[in-house]
Amino acid sequence: MLRGGQDPEVRVCEASLEVVPGVRCWSSGSRGRGAAAGRAVRRRRLPEPSPFLNPAQPCPVPAANPGVTMNPAVFLSLPDLRCSLLLLVTWVFTPVTTEITSLDTENIDDILNNADVALVNFYADWCRFSQMLHPIFEEASNVIKEEYPNENQVVFARVDCDQHSDIAQRYRISKYPTLKLFRNGMMMKREYRGQRSVKALADYIRQQKSDPVQELHDLAEITTLDRSKRNIIGYFEQKDSENYRVFERVANILHDDCAFLSAFGAVSKPERYSGDNIIYKPPGHSAPDMVYLGSMTNFDGTYNWIQDKCVPLVREITFENGEELTEEGLPFLILFHMKEDTESLEIFQNEVARQLISEKGTINFLHADCDKFRHPLLHIQKTPADCPVIAIDSFRHMYVFGDFRDVLIPGKLKQFVFDLHSGKLHREFHHGPDPTDIAPGQQVQDVASSPPESSFQKLAPSEYRYTLLRDRDEL
Repeated sequence: MLRGGQDPEVRVCEASLEVVPGVRCWSSGSRGRGAAAGRAVRRRRLPEPSPFLNPAQPCPVPAANPGVTMNPAVFLSLPDLRCSLLLLVTWVFTPVTTEITSLDTENIDDILNNADVALVNFYADWCRFSQMLHPIFEEASNVIKEEYPNENQVVFARVDCDQHSDIAQRYRISKYPTLKLFRNGMMMKREYRGQRSVKALADYIRQQKSDPVQELHDLAEITTLDRSKRNIIGYFEQKDSENYRVFERVANILHDDCAFLSAFGAVSKPERYSGDNIIYKPPGHSAPDMVYLGSMTNFDGTYNWIQDKCVPLVREITFENGEELTEEGLPFLILFHMKEDTESLEIFQNEVARQLISEKGTINFLHADCDKFRHPLLHIQKTPADCPVIAIDSFRHMYVFGDFRDVLIPGKLKQFVFDLHSGKLHREFHHGPDPTDIAPGQQVQDVASSPPESSFQKLAPSEYRYTLLRDRDEL
């Protein structure tokens, strides 16, 4: 069949493979366009085939057996045989191609809610980093589709944020491209920030599809657990139960924050004296285990309890999670301490919980290894020898708390954070103490200074990797 605007001497081989004398085929190289994509080949006219290969002529009867007759056989001409072989080879070796799902306000909830895992690319056509990611994202989708062919197992989707700004605002997109992971419609806290390559994206999805729960075959294995991690252990009578399905769903969401383990049947029986249960083993060997007392079939209750244990109030900042933490947009209250100094960390954690729990949504409570973060310490004229040190990084300036032991004075740490939010720390660094802080008759001195610039701002998303949409208004 001739296609519109096509040279009559050039034809497309159809699925019927009709014999057209004097026509040779070669691969068109097209992929992903139409039902016959990747298998379409073209034909160009050649001289007529040899009369000895006439498909309408029956085979001659051998002279040695004149009484034997043979049924007519049809021979393809050499060019048509080549055409058939090329079609077969092209069909076999053409990779599976998938269409990236475009999300809009009409389909986004339905598609994400029905996907076990969905990786969504929030992009803008004019963004050069988005343009560079498009072919990589599509090829990674093709690779994963071959491994997970069910349409709801893994979904690669995209959102044009210029066309659907409401969706971009809903998911707080502040840079392009942003790759967010969803599980059954729930957006994961951590977005993808790894290498933008086909292999890296495919490996990331494979990791997300791996079983997040390690099965125990002997309770003695618990003695070998890595006690530097937060461990959640579920004891169940049966794996095929609603209790375990809820546990597994929570593990899929929080496996980056905790190690999840489970035991079943006879192995778990010694720990199931009151029925199925979930145990939290905090880091270290001194802290006691905690038991979940809520309904194990209640997802929200189970998730909230485990999240509270897996995501501590005071988190550790590293070079790996620094970009993620800075992008949350909250100032940092940081304890710099030596890694082996767990006593100072425990004091800081207790005082944050006692004095600042109400400020959880206005500031990030963090601790950092003094050796790894020497540069921020030097920025505030400190060294690892001065640790433990408490400081605030507002993403414009850094402010140092007084003596570490002052943290035990009731309300002292809380006032330090309040002074940040009121602007007092900033004013006093530039213009000296507020007049209200000067005793009657005390002489006012000009002690204006310039506070050190933010050090952790350098860990924020880079303009060499993203198109940043706005600058933050920091204190």
